Amino acid sequence: MANDMVINNAIALLNSIRLYDKETPIIMIPYDNKYKKIAKILNKNYNVNIYPDLKFLKKLSKNLYKIFGKKFFARPNQFRKQACWFGPFDEFLYIDTDIIIFEKIIDNLKYLKDYDFVCCDYQYIKGIKNIFTEKILKDKIINEKDIFNAGFWGSKKRLISEEILYKTFEECTQNLNYFDFSQKVSDMPIINYLIQKSIKKKLNLTKIKDNKAGSWAGMPHFKRKGNILIDPNCNQPLKYLHWAGIKIEPSCPYWDIWRCYRFLNEIK
Repeated sequence: MANDMVINNAIALLNSIRLYDKETPIIMIPYDNKYKKIAKILNKNYNVNIYPDLKFLKKLSKNLYKIFGKKFFARPNQFRKQACWFGPFDEFLYIDTDIIIFEKIIDNLKYLKDYDFVCCDYQYIKGIKNIFTEKILKDKIINEKDIFNAGFWGSKKRLISEEILYKTFEECTQNLNYFDFSQKVSDMPIINYLIQKSIKKKLNLTKIKDNKAGSWAGMPHFKRKGNILIDPNCNQPLKYLHWAGIKIEPSCPYWDIWRCYRFLNEIK
């Protein structure tokens, strides 16, 4: 999901994806109406297509905005990523633009043979902070161990229907005391609630024996090895690096790795 404001991040992400995978089809969900410039660049250089049903996308945005609007979220358009459930792919992987990939990432959808939802991060270690309140645990609504970051996840088409989506969002408005909306830029409270309430067979890839590497740019211990990063704590390569909550700029962590991928095809 992107617009013309995040062209550099999108180019870095697509350079990383296409370095390891030339074939997998990729779709960009327009964040808003300012997307024509980035759409042209990504289509020409990376064979990225625009979400095919813009009419539905506008409908989805309008309906979700009616439910929550800007009262709880500074950027309600983040919820446009929910269009993944209704797109052309029977199985899909959603990736935020502030991420760099270090492998043929689509291969991780193999786990959807046995599960209906996959993610790959350590958000659950931090518990409910900035996502839920203690009341939701007291009422036994969610499992704290299943909390995930909404920037990287995969699932199956129409596993969430429009009816379930709108109903769940409405349900959230009736239980506001379950959520920590202090971080208004984050869509994680609602999306975590949606997944936990609607999908039973979930897998966090970090809980698999051979997938112990970290993924957050706020972790300072990763070591660079060529074009990838290694987690010395487990001596495994990272699947991806996510600058969640961190502005990507020259002073940020792992700026050198981001810059490497941003200009991957421009450095002679």
